[in-house]
Amino acid sequence: MLLNINKLNKTFGDLHVLKDINLTVNEGEFVAILGPSGSGKSTLFQLIGGNQIPDQGEIFLNDELINGKKGFISYMPQQPSLFPWRTVLENVVLAAELKGKPNYEEAKQWLAKVGLADFENSYPIELSGGMKQRVSFIRALLSKQNLLCLDEPFSALDEFTRLKMQKWLLSVWEENRKSILFITHSIEEAIFLADRIYILSKRPAEIKAEIKVPFSRPRDERLLESSEFFTLKQEIFQYIREEITE
Repeated sequence: MLLNINKLNKTFGDLHVLKDINLTVNEGEFVAILGPSGSGKSTLFQLIGGNQIPDQGEIFLNDELINGKKGFISYMPQQPSLFPWRTVLENVVLAAELKGKPNYEEAKQWLAKVGLADFENSYPIELSGGMKQRVSFIRALLSKQNLLCLDEPFSALDEFTRLKMQKWLLSVWEENRKSILFITHSIEEAIFLADRIYILSKRPAEIKAEIKVPFSRPRDERLLESSEFFTLKQEIFQYIREEITE
């Protein structure tokens, strides 16, 4: 087991955000987190990344307690957060550069794999939204941490580009198989991408359900049109609707 979270609690003043969260991610596993807006999904990432300290509970990564410790995960935020004065190549090696070990050849190889070889000397302003997300993901990938935490990375993209990026992410992940913890508001996205899905309740967030996604890999977009996909989507929707209407 790569990530093991036990009875995690977090409050901000009188606001109880997370309540007794128990969550695991195995080696090479893709795990998604679904929940209502404001349920504490991003706070959970802040705790895993060491930017916040839990009031109670433990976060273990490779059996090491990492409460309040930084530098143990790779993180990709909702927005690409690329430095406009740095080229694509310079943005990609940033995380490795901070550790003093930038590997420009490896970075160029990855840019070629994701179709950005011709843009390594371009600046972020010259890229489309999907291209910026690819750069941000490769930057996280090259940080060499075992766990990638992706916080709604495709939420700002249009539907067509979003599906294209989901398929692209799966193709890269199939080759690399790093463990991924993925926050999303989209039930379809969670089912299409993940091996398991945790559904959070409204605040204070608890684990309302854990769903094992039954579909084999590799996956393609034909899955989205299957009756089995629709049935699972409806099952998960019922959990989310209960949280919205209660």
